Amino acid sequence: MRSTRTAIAALALAAFGFGATFVVIKEAIVEVPPMSFVGWRFLLGALVLLALAPPRDAATWRDGVATGVLLFIGYALQTEGLAQTSASNSGLITGLYVVFTPVVAAVASRTAIRPAVLVGAVVAFIGLALLTVGSDFGLAAGDLLTVGCAMAFAAHIVVLSRVAHRHRVIPLTAVQLLVTSVLALGWAVGFDALEVPTGRPLLAVVVTGLVVSAGAFLVQVWSQTVIGPNRTALVLALEPVFAAATAAIVLGERFTTRGWIGAMMILVAIVAVLSAVDSADDPLPAAESVGPAH
Repeated sequence: MRSTRTAIAALALAAFGFGATFVVIKEAIVEVPPMSFVGWRFLLGALVLLALAPPRDAATWRDGVATGVLLFIGYALQTEGLAQTSASNSGLITGLYVVFTPVVAAVASRTAIRPAVLVGAVVAFIGLALLTVGSDFGLAAGDLLTVGCAMAFAAHIVVLSRVAHRHRVIPLTAVQLLVTSVLALGWAVGFDALEVPTGRPLLAVVVTGLVVSAGAFLVQVWSQTVIGPNRTALVLALEPVFAAATAAIVLGERFTTRGWIGAMMILVAIVAVLSAVDSADDPLPAAESVGPAH
């Protein structure tokens, strides 16, 4: 019982770390180009995990590269989107990957989408509209990019669910982080601007790369050995709540009444979909143990 409580508490702390990074990144990319930040952040996280458990076979590299490309797309869209929207919106919209994952899985496997998932998707869509669509019915570019991010993370999880059982967790994740870093730095050199962060942005790279991408991930993996993947996913649903809370405290971001309603609908949809897949053979819980989309 004590170990269960410890695991849940540790996982809640990890969820706080994942959520708080939206504020940290939001402030950092004001001074450092988004792709440079993504590249350096994941390079640091990758080096830590590679030192702990380096991949020892070609198959890990092959599957890690394939899934790493999807992870890069997700983080590229998320970080570029965060430069153009609020940290609160980014955290909540990113959380929609939970809703999108079983939908993408059903489409990929050509199976029927479960009714509970469909209801959750509809509720999430309405909540998204209330949260992001302005009085002129326009959708901010940053919010749209973040929706793409959530879809990319969903695809990433579905692909992971098909290859994860073949590999050890840490080496596979290390390769994914390394691929994300290489692609982001390459993008920065070719299309953006490659900058080496200093000062506060450098601290943000250390916090997000070392403490979150590596540290919080290891906490998550350990916690899952104690409480299982389904309960882990439910605790991690706190991430967008922490994102909104830290954005309100640090950045002074506030939701309108309509925004609050939309945010609550998104959170309800996330928890409902997680509960719906709790006892089913869906890819979301299994994949959460391999590469967190945070």
